[in-house]
Amino acid sequence: MAVAMGIGRFVYTPILPGMMEGLGLSASDAGSIASANYLGYLVGAVAAAFGWAHRREHATMLVGLVANAVLAAAMACTTSLPVFLLIRFAAGVASAFVLVFSVTIVFSHLAAAGRNDLQALHFGGVGLGIILSAVLVGGLHLAGAGWAAGWIGAGVVSLAGFLIAATLIREGPIAVGDGGREPRLPRSLDLAKITAAYGIFGFGYIITATFLVAIVRQGEGGPLFEAAVWLVTGLAAFPSVYLWKPVVARLGGMKTFALGCVVEGIGVVASVKLGGYAGPLIGGVLLGGTFVALTTIGLVAGRAIAAESPRRALAVMTAFFGVGQILGPIFAGFLADRTGSFTAPSIGAAVALLLCALIGLSVGKANRPQH
Repeated sequence: MAVAMGIGRFVYTPILPGMMEGLGLSASDAGSIASANYLGYLVGAVAAAFGWAHRREHATMLVGLVANAVLAAAMACTTSLPVFLLIRFAAGVASAFVLVFSVTIVFSHLAAAGRNDLQALHFGGVGLGIILSAVLVGGLHLAGAGWAAGWIGAGVVSLAGFLIAATLIREGPIAVGDGGREPRLPRSLDLAKITAAYGIFGFGYIITATFLVAIVRQGEGGPLFEAAVWLVTGLAAFPSVYLWKPVVARLGGMKTFALGCVVEGIGVVASVKLGGYAGPLIGGVLLGGTFVALTTIGLVAGRAIAAESPRRALAVMTAFFGVGQILGPIFAGFLADRTGSFTAPSIGAAVALLLCALIGLSVGKANRPQH
């Protein structure tokens, strides 16, 4: 999870400012590259939902990890925007395969061992990967290396992660149930609300998750401070799923989702409005402390309503989330080019997160506390 998500998807964020300076990329170009990756993730997640990988989950996950490493290093071998788009699209497909099949494998073994409490640790890998990417990019800056070295370094770290995963994960998932066809999703207004909120959340969080370090660069905080902001984002993300569990138990899924969206929205506004060192650091902590947990909480709430069709619920919600992620960077890049800063797109992201909170509070069934 650290390699495929924390590095494979999010190492682009700390490398991006150097690419924009070194290659003269506009904010729209940068947003397009990000959206290509999220489009690949959407395609990969939908493709993984079909049965072609049955009994091949282990091999497919390992191939995805190798591809993730190779494609990261490949970003250093070109300066062409169309090639960047193709590479990041393919990397998105690879990271989706790793996510889906690693979750399938790991969670089945945790369930068999009666250790579902360790699921939060697995998702903590996203934060761990962000931490590694921040240390990597900060260290390369101290060594005087450019943006291309960041991608090569990401490839090397990803290859090391593949070797570790290949050593520790030696078999596929443990089969549970008959794997029969699920019934159609229920006609539920609450499920429709959760799905809509999940898609809007994908739009809102990804703007800051993509451009946070670029925002710091505009504030002239310096490359080391950029790495520090991304580091605190990862440090906050690592334990976030675990830390939000007591809140879910007390308030219920969607009330917690709503609260988290408000907290994240405050961080988004702080990153562009407070300025200095405090604003980006607060933004990084509140982003990292919410986005992984909220992604998980939203899925759990949707699956709770569609208890007879959990795979279908996962597929539909992932699709809406993916569309939001694709549109967010395109919107932010275009608006940043028009206005000359990331303030307007960030305010737009905060408004989207507030809308998510309002939708979440209107949901009934999934709002019940979980004891």
